[in-house]
Amino acid sequence: MEAPQFIPGLELSRRYFQEVVEPVIGAALPSLRYGAALIGYGSEVQGFDTPMSTDHNWGPRVLLFASLADLAAHGEAMRAALEAGVPRTFLGWPTRIEMAQSGLPPALRVESHALADWVRGWLGLDAGRDPTWREWLGVPEQGLIEATAGAVFRDDLGELGALRARLAYFPRDVWLYKLACQWERIGQEQAFVGRTGDLGDELGSRIIAARLARDVMRLSFLVERQYAPYPKWFGSAFARLGCAAEIGALLTAALEAGERRQRETALATAALRLAERHLRLGHPGALAPRLSTFSEKVRPPGAPYWSNGVAPDRDFTVINAEALAAAVRAEIADPEIRTLAPVGAVDQFSDSTDLLERPRLTLAAAAAVSVDREERTQPPRG
Repeated sequence: MEAPQFIPGLELSRRYFQEVVEPVIGAALPSLRYGAALIGYGSEVQGFDTPMSTDHNWGPRVLLFASLADLAAHGEAMRAALEAGVPRTFLGWPTRIEMAQSGLPPALRVESHALADWVRGWLGLDAGRDPTWREWLGVPEQGLIEATAGAVFRDDLGELGALRARLAYFPRDVWLYKLACQWERIGQEQAFVGRTGDLGDELGSRIIAARLARDVMRLSFLVERQYAPYPKWFGSAFARLGCAAEIGALLTAALEAGERRQRETALATAALRLAERHLRLGHPGALAPRLSTFSEKVRPPGAPYWSNGVAPDRDFTVINAEALAAAVRAEIADPEIRTLAPVGAVDQFSDSTDLLERPRLTLAAAAAVSVDREERTQPPRG
C-alpha cells in the first residue's frame, strides 16, 4: 500500500481540526466554549518532522481544552460525537492510533483536558499565575518550547493565549542569571582543551571541545533569547538562530581541528563573537570581551597565582568568561537571584533524560541547588 503524501504535521493537524473535529463538535455541542491546539510532544510541534517521523505516533491529532465543569458535563458526549463523526482517515492518514499488543481498540487522536491539569502535568506549574523565579529555574527549556511552540487553532476562553504569552520567555533577571551561569560554565573548562592536548590526550581534548561547543551553542540560544530544545533538535534549532552562520562555522572548525591550538582558538573566538553580539543586541551588561592566554588570565601583573613561586606558561587561548559572567550578574535586580550560586537552571546543570522529563523532579532538583554563592577560598583544580 502506497503511503499518503507527506504534509507537515502542524498543517495536517490544523486542517484536521478545522475540517473535521471542529464541525463535529459544533454540531453536537454548539454552545461549548473550548480551546484547540497542537502543543506538547512531537517533532511536528516544533516543525522538525519529516517523512521518517510518520513511523511512530504521528498523524492528524489535536488537543482540546475546556473548563472542568464543561468536561464533567459534556466530555462523554463530545467523545462519543467525535468517535462517531471522525472518519477513519484524513487526507490518507489514520485518525486513530493502535497500540500494538495492548488489546485495546484503536484510540482517536483527540485529547481533552482542563488546561490547568495539562500545565501541571507537563510543566509542574500553576497555569493561573506567573511562575516564581525558582519555578522558572526548575522547568527545562525543552518543556517551555513544547508549551509555546506548535499552534493554537481556537481559544474561546483565552487561556491558551494567556499561557503562551506568560511563558514566552524568561523574566529579565532569570534570563540574566542563566546567561551569567553559562559564561561561568565556559570559563571553568575552556583551558582544558589545551591542557589535555599538551598531555597527548587527544581524545580527551576533543571530548572537552565538544562539551564546550555545546555550551557555546546553549549560550547562543540565551543571547538570541530563544529556548533550546532537547538533543534531537538542538542542532537544527541552533541553525535557525541569527548568530548560527558565524558561530556554527567556528564550532565546526573547532570540532574538526587536528590539533589543540586550532581547536581552542576556534572555541574562544566563537565565544568572543557571541559576547560581541550580546553588545550589538543591546543586552544588559558592560561586557568587555577579550582573548588571552590562560596564564595571563590567572596571573595578572602583581598578583602571582602559584603559591610555590613557579609560573609555568599555560599558553591556552581563552576568553575572559568569568569577567563576562560578573558583568551580566551585576545587572540582576533581584537580590536573591543575584546572589545565587552559579549553578544555573536544571537543564544547565543536568542533561539526564529521566530527570528532565519529570516536572516534579526538575523542580525539586532546581530548588536543591538554589543556594547562595560561597566565597571560593581555594584555586580551581587543574
